[in-house]
Amino acid sequence: MIKIFDLNELKHYKNIHMVGIGGISMSGIAEILFNWGFHVTGYDACDSEIVRKLNETGIPVVTEHNLDFINQADLVVYTAAIKKDDPELVEARNLGVPTIERKDFLGIITKSYLNTIGISGTHGKTTTTSMVSLCFLEENLDPTIQVGAMLKQINGNYRIGNSNYFIIEACEYAESFLKFHLKSAIILNIDNDHLDYFKTFENIKHAFVKYVKKLPKSGFLVLNADDPNCLQLREETRATVITYGLKNLDADFIAKNIQFDENGCARFQVYYHSEFYETFALSVPGIHNVSNALAAISLCHSYGISKDAMKSALAKFTGANRRCELLGRISNGIKIFDDYGHHPTEIHATACAIKQKKFHSSWVVFQPHTYSRTQNLLEDFAKALLDFDHIIITDIYAARETNTYGITSEHLVDEIKKLGKNAIYIQNFDEIAKYLEQHMEPDDLVLTLGAGTVVEVGKKLVKEK
Repeated sequence: MIKIFDLNELKHYKNIHMVGIGGISMSGIAEILFNWGFHVTGYDACDSEIVRKLNETGIPVVTEHNLDFINQADLVVYTAAIKKDDPELVEARNLGVPTIERKDFLGIITKSYLNTIGISGTHGKTTTTSMVSLCFLEENLDPTIQVGAMLKQINGNYRIGNSNYFIIEACEYAESFLKFHLKSAIILNIDNDHLDYFKTFENIKHAFVKYVKKLPKSGFLVLNADDPNCLQLREETRATVITYGLKNLDADFIAKNIQFDENGCARFQVYYHSEFYETFALSVPGIHNVSNALAAISLCHSYGISKDAMKSALAKFTGANRRCELLGRISNGIKIFDDYGHHPTEIHATACAIKQKKFHSSWVVFQPHTYSRTQNLLEDFAKALLDFDHIIITDIYAARETNTYGITSEHLVDEIKKLGKNAIYIQNFDEIAKYLEQHMEPDDLVLTLGAGTVVEVGKKLVKEK
């Protein structure tokens, strides 16, 4: 692996090839490099909307290995999911072409901005990154943005700005966020996840300790005061700490008088140091998004963004792609939603948001994400899904794993039944769509749920109508 210590050294690499370019983070990096004047090429195993968008931009991307790209490359960037025996990495090693993993490379890019702001936590990163980004845009601060989903206000998952602000979603998986050079950070929560890498919850918490220790004294650290594991981090940083909370009334920013409209979207008053600050209205549903908004408000206040800009930006934000997203309405008042939630805490938050809406009965089509997570959190998944009236489970989305655990979706169905609720397993997406069409009633609500491909079920329902 190469060592690059500053952006000036990066400029020596004119032709950059990216293996696994279709990922949300990799595609954003590719676009940034392209806009900086580098010649970028890419490979991804799957065709996708992102791959097609990159090709339209002028970045050649193929879905079958093309070793000619390696022959022309000065540098190869690859994702952690790419195996060491990947043909393109093997060819790069044979030719002596330098290689670097995505998280290390993104860390180099963050060094080039004086004000890189990272939004991290087990849940809510994409939504809060989007909220912060739109507030900075509304204040005309012209930030560069990289977010973990397609955001319609920036027509993608990235934006190239001309300021020293870089707002980035900072994921804790494999401790990748430790590679980033941040001025400020938001930590939304610390939960029991990614145990395939971390093994224990103590290791997760220690990663966040290392993360906040990296922040400079001149920066800000925004912490969720409702999460004890977050709050403990205020003792581990040199940065100025700002806290927020819905339950912890000792927090710097708190929300009061929260009211929900018929779509489950909140209007609430914010208090800062016990004094009335401003009234805000959201266009995304759920109490968890009030908490996400408080995090964004706390950070933006620290950066001097006006209340008017924050109010306007938060009211305009209707959600990132696959975050309780309305896919469409079909016959008899039936609504089809989709959500990326793939952890029990996220499922519970989404279920609570759904309950604020008006409907006859609710259906969830859940696609578990990774065998390790399903195995480790099986009972918690079953409990979280009980909030829906009708439950359909489809096959586990393997992502980066093979099934060495012997876990199947039928195990989750059995666990739900043990808790006194019926659930059914259907493997094929076409069969799921057909089953729903036969059993849905007027004014029902259907939610496809999971970080894999389950959204295709909702698209089938909407398209077929």
